[in-house]
Amino acid sequence: MAPLPVTLGFAPALDARPQLEGSPPRLLIVDDEEVLRELLQELFRSSGYEVMTSRDGQEALELVRQHSFSVILSDNHMPRMNGLDFFAKAQLIQPHATRILITGIVNLETVLECINRGEIYRFVIKPWVREELLATVKNGLHRYQLLVQNERLTTQTQQLNQQLSAANLSLEKQLQRELEQNRQLETLNRTLNQNLHRSVELCVKVLQTFYPSLGSHGRRVRLMCEKIAATLQLGAEERLTLDIAAQLHDIGLLGIPRDLIKKFHRFPSSLSEAERTLLHQHPVWGQELVGFIDKLSDVGKLIRSHHERFDGQGYPDQIAGSEIPWLARLLTAAITYVDIGKNEAETLTELKRLAGNALDPEAVRALLRAGPGDFVSRGQREVLLNELTPGMVLARGIYTANGMLLIPEGQKLSDIFISKLLSHHQVNPIKNTLLVYC
Repeated sequence: MAPLPVTLGFAPALDARPQLEGSPPRLLIVDDEEVLRELLQELFRSSGYEVMTSRDGQEALELVRQHSFSVILSDNHMPRMNGLDFFAKAQLIQPHATRILITGIVNLETVLECINRGEIYRFVIKPWVREELLATVKNGLHRYQLLVQNERLTTQTQQLNQQLSAANLSLEKQLQRELEQNRQLETLNRTLNQNLHRSVELCVKVLQTFYPSLGSHGRRVRLMCEKIAATLQLGAEERLTLDIAAQLHDIGLLGIPRDLIKKFHRFPSSLSEAERTLLHQHPVWGQELVGFIDKLSDVGKLIRSHHERFDGQGYPDQIAGSEIPWLARLLTAAITYVDIGKNEAETLTELKRLAGNALDPEAVRALLRAGPGDFVSRGQREVLLNELTPGMVLARGIYTANGMLLIPEGQKLSDIFISKLLSHHQVNPIKNTLLVYC
């Protein structure tokens, strides 16, 4: 067979055909003795390998450039190029291929040269033993597969690291953008809150200029609402809503003539039906006025409801009980507390009288806890209905509005007792202060 043309240089060939996944492992046998080549070819083909052969190193290098090999077996003593020179050059082209040297002479000098030049995996001494040769090639094949797999995993790891680096960089940029957006939002929110408070302050000044006593009345109601909010530990948003509503609850009176407001304050019973109807519209106008300010829709609902009564006899919508927003019930209790304007004892008596009629008893209890309230002995504490829990022991009996005892002092509360109390309260509101032992 004529030798293949020789190509100078030993870099890996770009057109070398790799083995397809699942195909038999490919071997290259290099030997100048045709009988040995054919013998080895038959041996490994019968063992499941794809085998290619070459008669010398120059010819074999062309095959190495064109094909991918798992294992390369080469004789050492060959014309034109010995096995060690061939392996040294083949190693540059296919570094993962396992190189096995077949030789009849092995001495220290040969071993050192094989290690230094060809990075030989194993030596096979002629004449070889069939089983040993097959085992050596099989082990070489495993080595090749591990190297290829390791390179593939290394490549995948590098690609994943690059992707991860790119993703981290993208995430960092996104985080920076979000941080910048958050800073801008914080600045915007501060500006909006400043504008909101300035708008409220402006409304309060307009109200005070229009009718000075309305401004001072709003300040007293605001202080009472602050105490109630702190006592009930309301959230920030609820506190803000209640605070603004307390300051602006009478802003609808800007649409009422000053003379009529003065008449209402001094001689409320002298109002005509038409005057009373006009006055009853001011909560609606108040809701409409604050509606022109952003973020005050909830405040507007409280302003509209601050003259509603717990028994449904208020205005402008005649809603009752839980239909009235909870914050509006608290606001109404605070307004009533300020409007009573009597000494402490008389104020407490009047508030208790109005509980269950004009005022929500639960709102009155919250107000009394925040304000002066009843005298509470040491070892007792005041609670709201919705704060009752099983295991509490009553420090004072609970009575109906008609004076009938519902639960006696010293009674330990259970789920059933609490459920019955809440049900009774929905029909006949419980007005008295609720005291339990600490």
